[in-house]
Amino acid sequence: MELLPLLLVIFASIFQGSFGLGMKFMAPLKWEAWWLVHSIFSMILIPTAWAFFVTPDLFSVVTGASTTVILTAMAFGALWGVGGIMFGKSVPYIGISLTYGIVMGICSAAGGLIPLFTANEVEYQNMAPALPYILGGVLIMIIGVAITAYAGVQKDKLQAKDKNTTEKINLKAGLIIAILSGLLSAFLAVGFAEGKEIGELAKNAGAIPRNASLSIWVVVLWGGFAVNAIYAIFLLFKNNTWNTFSTPNSGKAYAWAIGAAVLWFGALGIYGQGATLMGKIGDVIAWPIMLGLSLIVGNIWSYMNKEWEGAKKPFNIMLSGVFVIIIAVVVMGYS
Repeated sequence: MELLPLLLVIFASIFQGSFGLGMKFMAPLKWEAWWLVHSIFSMILIPTAWAFFVTPDLFSVVTGASTTVILTAMAFGALWGVGGIMFGKSVPYIGISLTYGIVMGICSAAGGLIPLFTANEVEYQNMAPALPYILGGVLIMIIGVAITAYAGVQKDKLQAKDKNTTEKINLKAGLIIAILSGLLSAFLAVGFAEGKEIGELAKNAGAIPRNASLSIWVVVLWGGFAVNAIYAIFLLFKNNTWNTFSTPNSGKAYAWAIGAAVLWFGALGIYGQGATLMGKIGDVIAWPIMLGLSLIVGNIWSYMNKEWEGAKKPFNIMLSGVFVIIIAVVVMGYS
């Protein structure tokens, strides 16, 4: 494998680890209003526009795929959407650090292993020599994510103690929801793998191989958008917050919603290019590599925002987790 595909996935992880910054600047918009704007741009407008400019006759390509492939890709996208909603539901029970660690660990492992175990016999035989490195890399990645999650939990406890605050914890409910969220969130990568027929049609239409992957995201994210938009609209009605769209001085919030959308789909678009250039093994190793490295990027942003201030010991634990994740990336990259 050439170095370019791996570099693309690494670059995608920078975008993936950075898009969450926008969620710090939602005010004065309500979450549901901000999220609906973000979803429209990140899941519909930006993916379609990018794919349109690099894929000749995009809409003929998309509609030319078999109904089964289109519906399967959309269904996996919708399952990912449900997983994202469940992520938000888990946070109040067990906190952001533990939720993020569980979801990232399960999502990275499942997103890589499901395409491995669903590969046909020829594909599986082609990947057989790399199998020990793939499985070993995924295992090391899970350990690294678990270490960083533990560091985050210790940081939260230490900072809560310093502020004399207590959080209501419902460990059982939170763990169940977080585990389900991780499994469902992994289906975004599975949907991409299942939509490869669309990518082949794009190449036949004249798109270069790495850009052909963008047409797959157009279909997968239809399903994801449907779930996210329905949930956001439900909350707008439930909370009667439609008027938040016209809140004065909300321009910055709108800008961040769109900026975060550029970063979020930028990550997926570049990831898809790297995974496509890797061949079938890209369906297996690219996803955990991107998520693992994005966790490092997210923690770098957290450090720069002084979120680790006064938590020296947890920070050192986090650094050890980062080291383990880097080892996992090297092992999977070698595969």
